[in-house]
Amino acid sequence: MARIRVLVVDDHRIFAESLAAALAAEQDVDVAAAGSGPAALRCLERAAAEGRRFDILLVDADLGTAAEGAGPPLPVPAEVAYGAANGTPHNGVHAGPHGAPHGGPARVVNGRAADGIWLVGAVRSTQPGVRTVVLAERDDPRRAAVALQAGASGWVAKDCSLVRLLAVIRGVLREETHLPPALLTGVLRELTAARKHRTESERLVESLTPREREVLRCMVAGLGRKAVAERLFLSPHTVRTHMQNVLGKLGVHSTLAAVALARRAGVGPVDLAGEIVERGGQLA
Repeated sequence: MARIRVLVVDDHRIFAESLAAALAAEQDVDVAAAGSGPAALRCLERAAAEGRRFDILLVDADLGTAAEGAGPPLPVPAEVAYGAANGTPHNGVHAGPHGAPHGGPARVVNGRAADGIWLVGAVRSTQPGVRTVVLAERDDPRRAAVALQAGASGWVAKDCSLVRLLAVIRGVLREETHLPPALLTGVLRELTAARKHRTESERLVESLTPREREVLRCMVAGLGRKAVAERLFLSPHTVRTHMQNVLGKLGVHSTLAAVALARRAGVGPVDLAGEIVERGGQLA
């Protein structure tokens, strides 16, 4: 019988402990647990290195909103614990190093809040073979749409039955996407609106000259006027003019707004480690 390896990520101890124990009672399910996004990523990396990758990530949509220092790591229920001697799973909660299943409640990673949606995107980037399902306290079409865009395969209410949750887990392993019926219309509306905004952003970016696009990419990378001037071999005055032109053509009034629009259009930062672009005014 093929086994399903599930990682539960939730910083609410009672919920995570109860869910892990319930899932571990299934004959074909092995369960591990982590209490934060960074701890989950470490757990995924360790499992992959040991050749026992996870199949499913169940992540709390509101991960990281619990109070800092909420207490010690989750205790591991004896009836669902991993073997202490060799780390071999026995249908249970992964004890991790020194018997602690949960990492510390880290709340910020690289300046960003490590919430559930953040974790979905991080897992898609680092462990694309893992399917993620978001567990939510309430229906929220906007956040559900964002989760799907980040790479989630499902959005499930936390108060759903175990039978329903298991059906979703098995479904996403068959490449299905699961949403509550009541959310479908709202999520589709959100996704359509997001695509409309992206299309408009792409059209505005396309109106820029090649040099202005390069300046915009420098702005996305967080470079100031002087740094942009040095990188592009331009005078600060010329860079200031290009930046003003970028803001005007994009219809925004600040660098922050320009960067947000650029990201919606799929514009990434300039490669700061790469080669310097052509010298002179060839791209101006």
